[in-house]
Amino acid sequence: MYNASPSRYGQMKYNRSGRSGLLLPAISLGLWHNFGNADLFSNMREIILGAFDKGITHFDLANNYGPPPGEAEINFGKILKADLYAYRDEIIISSKAGYYMWPGPYGEWGSKKYLVSSLDQSLKRMGVDYVDIFYHHRPDPNTPLEETMGALDQLVRSGKALYVGLSNYNATQTKEAAALLKELGTPCLIHQPRYSMLDRWVENKTTDKGQSLLDVVEEEGIGCIVFSPLAQGRLSDKYLAAIPADSRIGRGLPNGAITEKDLNAEMIEKIRALNSIAIQRNQSLAQMAIAWLLRDPRVTSVLVGVSSLPQLRDNINSLGNIVFSEEELKKIEALLK
Repeated sequence: MYNASPSRYGQMKYNRSGRSGLLLPAISLGLWHNFGNADLFSNMREIILGAFDKGITHFDLANNYGPPPGEAEINFGKILKADLYAYRDEIIISSKAGYYMWPGPYGEWGSKKYLVSSLDQSLKRMGVDYVDIFYHHRPDPNTPLEETMGALDQLVRSGKALYVGLSNYNATQTKEAAALLKELGTPCLIHQPRYSMLDRWVENKTTDKGQSLLDVVEEEGIGCIVFSPLAQGRLSDKYLAAIPADSRIGRGLPNGAITEKDLNAEMIEKIRALNSIAIQRNQSLAQMAIAWLLRDPRVTSVLVGVSSLPQLRDNINSLGNIVFSEEELKKIEALLK
């Protein structure tokens, strides 16, 4: 029988999500990869329980996480029921809907029909009555934003979600969605964008007022939890020499946007140079990449996806040094241009 570590809350840093009352761990666990039917259940359990023992209270899922879609929620639900249900009130569970889940006109995007049905299915897969955060996973170009935000508001009022968030919305879309949610009385809690040293689109000034997504979340009092902080593994020691046979690329499994083309000679040289800076900071490259994100107070939490408990612990150890000197930042910036 699992008993959580009594020292778990002394090992993690917690940050307030925007101007809300909710605190999130600086490191959160994402179940995008390594929690589907291609992976060992015993390893999933070890990672999730090990994360909770280290003070990670937030577990991030989506309806389509697997593979196959839905499998990550099923596996998480099994672990929650067997080991963590006594701690449910100490845990933040998030899920999302927006990408393809089932055939026909109601199985993806942002209609009220899809969002309500999808969350109902997610709750059944995980065996819970509610999620703490429910996200719209991507903007829908064809459904009125009022309908999508109205569905999120309805799900909170129905008790199926405590908070709502957005993912993959740009700065202008986020501003418009946040205004609608505020008017409805269900403020946007958090935004989940892709962000890393190698992918900095959230910093681009794109609104009519010259604001970036990071500027918008700060102005609106919205938290920010970033995914793919290691650029699908490129910002780690995994690819410093070659593509390992046991990696997701080497195994021929889905790995987000990264392919062998993303690991050309120029990229490998850049990664090695960043690794040299990390070594000088007494950090691994992955630790430095996470610390670089958390140095910005607008970043509430960093979502990490791991394949082992030692890898997770290495990521958590990044919290030991999230301060950068001006010289270090200049060196990093020069490499990232």
